[in-house]
Amino acid sequence: MDIMGILPRLRLVLLPLLAAFALANAGAEIGTPQRYTLDAAASNVSAKVPFFGLASKTARFPRMQGAVTIVPGAPERAVIDVTFDATAIEAPDDLTLSRLRGEKFFWVEKYPSIRFVGRSIALTSPTRGMVSGQLTARGKTRPASLDVTFDADPLAQAGKPVSFTGTTTIDRREYGMKSYQLIVGNKVDITLKARMVPR
Repeated sequence: MDIMGILPRLRLVLLPLLAAFALANAGAEIGTPQRYTLDAAASNVSAKVPFFGLASKTARFPRMQGAVTIVPGAPERAVIDVTFDATAIEAPDDLTLSRLRGEKFFWVEKYPSIRFVGRSIALTSPTRGMVSGQLTARGKTRPASLDVTFDADPLAQAGKPVSFTGTTTIDRREYGMKSYQLIVGNKVDITLKARMVPR
């Protein structure tokens, strides 16, 4: 085999590939972090739990605050930090509200806030991804993943408001809420709807 004759042909093949690789990496350079605050008036959290195995009840947390940072080219550096005011919880009836606010559930007198901190996002499309982080409720912190859907590509919306919906399911027993297990289901579906405003 004529090695010297093959080398020029290898150069012809490899050089375009290397150039394409360089261009692809150039497009993935880390950009300036995009920072947002949550528009509290346009954001809320709901928690839905099965009730008697036949229906469900939904509680809402209308008051929240937080900040979001997205880094173009480095979604693993994204941070979503949201705190919900547990004392402002709303429920469909007074008895449910009293129980949720009490010691056997959120115990808002002792634990007045709930917090989710996501420290990375794995994008599956320009508008969808999974945020990995931790949820703290009733004094206990557990790993939690938030499945998020943006209303527009957040990396292409620099300087503009962006809204997203995030969903997750938790086991309330992991947060010390173990009462009424024959009446109230253990799995709680949480939905976060938030509007982000550039800062």
